[in-house]
Amino acid sequence: GVAGTGSYGFQVQAMGVPAGLAVPPIQNQPITKEGTIWMPVPPPLPNCPPGLEYLTQIDQILIHQQMELLEILTGFEAQNKYEIKNTLGQRVYFAAEDTDCCTRNCCGPSRPFTLRIIDNLGHEVITLQRPLRCSSCCFPCCLQELEVQAPPGTPVGYVVQDWHACLPKFTIQDEKRMDILKITGPCVVCSCCGDVHFEVKSVDETATVGRISKQWTGFLKEAFTDADNFGITFPMDLDVKMKAVMIGACFLIVSLSF
Repeated sequence: GVAGTGSYGFQVQAMGVPAGLAVPPIQNQPITKEGTIWMPVPPPLPNCPPGLEYLTQIDQILIHQQMELLEILTGFEAQNKYEIKNTLGQRVYFAAEDTDCCTRNCCGPSRPFTLRIIDNLGHEVITLQRPLRCSSCCFPCCLQELEVQAPPGTPVGYVVQDWHACLPKFTIQDEKRMDILKITGPCVVCSCCGDVHFEVKSVDETATVGRISKQWTGFLKEAFTDADNFGITFPMDLDVKMKAVMIGACFLIVSLSF
């Protein structure tokens, strides 16, 4: 595992990606708000969407879904909320689902949603838009899709589900709809007593450049709640826009209950 990941245990693999320009280290100190330690605010960078500067400093993200007591006791689907942290346990972003009660409880995992990702200054820096689509392989013309905006209103990429008879597969596209990366999950997507890994690969699927992992949280949590822990690894010098789209891909996978 990686130092500082605690019980998450996600591992960073050597990606074999050419080294880019080194990013200057963060000089300011972590910010503590209401008992939560936030990652320090990086300096603005040219050609970087505001709020994504945080992503230039990290190659691994941990996503923890917050459990709602009412949802645990009644099974009533509440708005999902997530903490997005670095490997030091510092909060990078906070994410909250923006849907109405009827949509959440009638459409279930197939529901459309808007997910708003906020930085430690309270600014919405990433918006995820998922329209209502079908998740069945019997309907290849209407599979899942998610748009990633950074800042809100400006698309920087898309996550598109690919049809496959037995494997969960997705394509990461840039703002021009050009294919950039591929994501492939296991044939049997079950987190029973073990982690589930989705490999992020090059477009031709010959090289692994990252991973999205769902952590096994124990029998009681898996059986009685839908709270998830996810980890994302990517090359440090990957375009921050594509890092944001990989975060969007993780939330799409979360929403599909893999």
